[in-house]
Amino acid sequence: MTVSNGRVTPYAIRVMAEIGIDIGAHRSKGLQEFLDQKFDYVITVCDHAKESCPFFPGGKKILHQSFEDPSALTGTEEEIVAGFRRIRDEIRNWIENEFSNV
Repeated sequence: MTVSNGRVTPYAIRVMAEIGIDIGAHRSKGLQEFLDQKFDYVITVCDHAKESCPFFPGGKKILHQSFEDPSALTGTEEEIVAGFRRIRDEIRNWIENEFSNV
């Protein structure tokens, strides 16, 4: 979920809406909001998150899978949207494969 000033980019909102997921009201959240919570999984999907949050105290299992950062995409609007779709689908496929037996 690419963010700018705490807000989700319209490209991410658009491509998630295409598959029936409304993230229009979502926002970037800091680690502090979750320090007292427990999680079965903590998942990072970009190298920056892995480097900046190497330890998450509430996570039983920590997984990392690197995906291209969609905020770095360039080109025409349609090329950028296509890149967001591709990355969305790569993440969805990884989640489906990783958690199909859970």
